[in-house]
Amino acid sequence: MTSVLPGRRGTAFAAALLPVALAILALLPGAAHAHHLMHLLHLKPTPLSGLLSGLAHPVLGPDHLLFLLALSLVGLRHRTTWMLALLATGLGGSCLGLVLPGLPAAEALVSFSLVVVALILLAGWDRRLLLPAIALHGYVLSAMVLGWTAAPIATYVIGLLISQGALLLVAIGVLRNSAAACSATTRRTLAAVLLGLGAAWTWSALVG
Repeated sequence: MTSVLPGRRGTAFAAALLPVALAILALLPGAAHAHHLMHLLHLKPTPLSGLLSGLAHPVLGPDHLLFLLALSLVGLRHRTTWMLALLATGLGGSCLGLVLPGLPAAEALVSFSLVVVALILLAGWDRRLLLPAIALHGYVLSAMVLGWTAAPIATYVIGLLISQGALLLVAIGVLRNSAAACSATTRRTLAAVLLGLGAAWTWSALVG
């Protein structure tokens, strides 16, 4: 008879497989700069489509998704208010992007933010470096809605906050309940993967 893994061990196994699946997805051609939901579905900007686009965008862009999941590794030892502060900083970056768009090499800097998170995990760099990093992510995400009217932009931002907040909370919850996923060896392995992907995507964005 086939045995079933106990709940806690099953959770640990699933959590350990998640970064592997993400790494495979991230290595697909062009994965770092996935299309916007509005472009994929040929939607016009409305409050509803703006909300749906905001909810989906962090998932469609593996660089943003990996960054958020990496934040959960850093956030394991910090209060939830620290993560809320990061989300608020990302919102500030989005607002800045709406007012002052066109930052040179923004996509390359976003990819490099994965290197920064990796070095925070591997080398103990100051975690306050995450503040400008997530602000930069928010800045890049705002480029998708330039030219929209106020209502779709507002619902897009709300969708982003909900999606990013939910991803962080779920990831932190899974990792805190899984000793295997939180082990030092696993964290170092994930950080090494982030370092390699971030460096590769940064180079690709600069020479592409």
